[in-house]
Amino acid sequence: GIIFDFDGVIAESVQVKTDAFSALYVPYGRDIVSKVVEHHEANGGMSRFEKIRLYHGSFLNKSITNKEITDLANQFSALVIDKVISAPYVPGVLEYIQISHKNYKLFISTGTPTEEMKLILIGRGISQYFSDIFGSPEKKTDHINKIIFKYGLKREELLFFGDSDSDKNAAAFHRVQFVLRLHSLNQNHFGNYTGKTIKNFNYIPSNIFQTRKKNKC
Repeated sequence: GIIFDFDGVIAESVQVKTDAFSALYVPYGRDIVSKVVEHHEANGGMSRFEKIRLYHGSFLNKSITNKEITDLANQFSALVIDKVISAPYVPGVLEYIQISHKNYKLFISTGTPTEEMKLILIGRGISQYFSDIFGSPEKKTDHINKIIFKYGLKREELLFFGDSDSDKNAAAFHRVQFVLRLHSLNQNHFGNYTGKTIKNFNYIPSNIFQTRKKNKC
């Protein structure tokens, strides 16, 4: 099985989400926007619900109700969904997905709400390639756990393509092979990373997916 994060791994949509968070917090001033953007870019896989609660509590020193979080999350969704559907693909990823789904079960693990992610995949015309889609409010560690048990897959039979600490940490927690996709918005954060990396999917090394029995790609 192959697990993909979405923003920054399948679509070049990280900036879309950054712009949306900026728009939500513009009323609170430039300093707050800078803090929000810095945190968001370093924590790409964290759900918007968690981020909104954190930003209000830590940056604004304000309590926020669940209803207020939902209202802001809905505003966020309205700002991003069409732009994410129309965002360009990461180079080579569509072809990689189309080839890989013939031999592997493919999954999405994202911080985007599950139902919204399903709409985005349908809008992009690629939902048929994925065996299952997992999003917030569940954590990525829960996503991998469900994939392992629901589909009877072993940890060594899984590969996770991600671009954030939440992706890397979820893979490490389950001892799943991880490949970091580097791009302009995360390369400074991962400047000292020594694991497997790719910049796009135009060339995937033949040993990128290692199982105990043999190498696959």
